[in-house]
Amino acid sequence: MTDPFARNTALNTAFPPDDGPAAAPSGNPDDTPDGSAPHRRTGSAGLLFLAEALTDIRTTGALAPSGRRLSGLLAEPVLRQAGHRPLTVLEVGAGTGPVTRLLLDALGEGSSLDVIESNPRFAARLRALTEAHPGQAYARVRETRIEHWHPDHHYDVIVSGLPFTNFDPAQVGTVMEHLLTLLKPGGTLTYFAYLGTARARRLFSSAAEARRHRAVEAVLAGYRERCRAGSRTAWANLPPARAWWLRTCPAAAVSPPATDW
Repeated sequence: MTDPFARNTALNTAFPPDDGPAAAPSGNPDDTPDGSAPHRRTGSAGLLFLAEALTDIRTTGALAPSGRRLSGLLAEPVLRQAGHRPLTVLEVGAGTGPVTRLLLDALGEGSSLDVIESNPRFAARLRALTEAHPGQAYARVRETRIEHWHPDHHYDVIVSGLPFTNFDPAQVGTVMEHLLTLLKPGGTLTYFAYLGTARARRLFSSAAEARRHRAVEAVLAGYRERCRAGSRTAWANLPPARAWWLRTCPAAAVSPPATDW
């Protein structure tokens, strides 16, 4: 398979087109092969996510979980490597588990998955998911913030579902630096960003909120410029989103931004 990090143009041969359909993963209880008749548990996950979003949209980040296309793009580095060797994987901000299910399906014997989720109701659902899953990988769920997670090992792949554009820029820098310290040399960090949010905040939010959003985007752009980066867009997601893969990031690549944004 073509290395998606070599050049963005290489992504066209490494992955399906942005608008192409994404096959449902086998063993996923919330998906069907054609996507036309989702299992009723999809509705329960969506309702739970919506309820939490209405309670605290800042930390939830959206009104619905990531769709299959975006979930597949975030999990791609694991899906590409899992059949060849055991992997250590960290998922941060897993929500109701759409990416978690893909990871559990893909990871085999000798692999491990740590799932970090600060929302107690999401964490409870994730524990039930990991305990019921028949996969061979060792999986554990921790109800905590990623800044408080200090394991005694590093990860081949880190998948972030955190809504970075809802955070303060200094917090984004702190979290990104922490994630990079947890990554093995040559490992991959994936995260996503919704499209069109900057324009929406300019139109519908205060000037201060628009400045905060621009500052966050600048922090993330700094990491993409300094790391070996690739991306794909999930146009079918609601809302559309771009998944980013970062690899070979120098230590302390970007200093945390000043707070006077």
